[in-house]
Amino acid sequence: MKEFKGKTAVVTGAASGIGLALAELFLARGMNVVMADVETETLQTAARQLDKSGGAILAVTTDVSDASAVDALADAAYREFGSVQILCNNAGVFVGGACWENTVADYQWLFDVNVMGIANGARSFIPRMIAQGDECHIVNTASMAGLTTMPFSSVYCLSKAAALHLSECMYKELEAVAPQIGVSALCPELINTGIASAARNRPARYSRSGDIVETDFSKMTTDAAIESTATGLPPQAMAERVLAGIEHRKFYLLAEEFWKDIAEHRLREITTQANPTLYFPEGSL
Repeated sequence: MKEFKGKTAVVTGAASGIGLALAELFLARGMNVVMADVETETLQTAARQLDKSGGAILAVTTDVSDASAVDALADAAYREFGSVQILCNNAGVFVGGACWENTVADYQWLFDVNVMGIANGARSFIPRMIAQGDECHIVNTASMAGLTTMPFSSVYCLSKAAALHLSECMYKELEAVAPQIGVSALCPELINTGIASAARNRPARYSRSGDIVETDFSKMTTDAAIESTATGLPPQAMAERVLAGIEHRKFYLLAEEFWKDIAEHRLREITTQANPTLYFPEGSL
C-alpha cells in the first residue's frame, strides 16, 4: 500500500504506547483513524490531543478480549467511515512470574487479550475487508518474546508465540483467498510503553479472589520489565517500522540485531536438538 490519504485505519490499544504512535502517524498521512482501547478516559484524552488536520478520529472503548465488543468496534468503524483499509491488532498485556505460580486467570487474561484480541479482530474485520475488494493490510502486534524464551515471563512468551503463529497462518490463508489483503507481524523489542504496568487495566473477571498472586518471581519480573522498558525505544520507532512494512507488504517486522541473534540461537538449539540455554550475544553484557 503506497497511498494512505482518505483511507481508514483501526488501531486497538490506541490510548498509549505503540497504538497511540500508530494513530498519530496514520493521521499525519491523511487517514481517518478509529482509536480503540479499554481505558476510556485515557483514550478520550489521547483522541482530543491528536492533530486532526489530516483526518478524522473516532474513539471507541473496546475490550478486545470480548468478541461482541470487537464486533461493535467494526460496526462503528464502518458506520462512520464506510470502509477500513488498515487494521492494527495492537492491544497487549503482560504478567510475569514462574509458570507454576501464575494463576489460571493470568493465563486466561493474557491469552484472551494477546491472542484472542487478534482472532476477534480477524473475525470482525476480515470478512468485510474481503467484501470491499480493495487493497487492505492487517498488522498484528506479537513480540520478540514470541521468537525467544525469557525465564519468568512464560505466560507472556507463550501468548506472543501463539500471536505470531496465528499471524503466519493468517498471512498464508489470505494469500490463497484474498491476496489484496496484506498481513504483517510486528515483533517489538523493549519499547518505552506501559505494558509492564498492564495490571491497571485487568478486568474484574480476571481479578477475583485468588486470581492475582504476587510472588517473589512475579514482583522481580514486573519490576525488571518496568525498569527496562523505561529506557527502551520510543513507540514512534515501532510506528515507522509498521508504516514501512505496510508500504512494502513485509510480513516480519523484527527487532534489531541483538534480538535477532537471540532468536537465531534458539532456532539453532531447536534444529540441533540441543537443550535450551539462556543466551546473550557476545559483548552485549
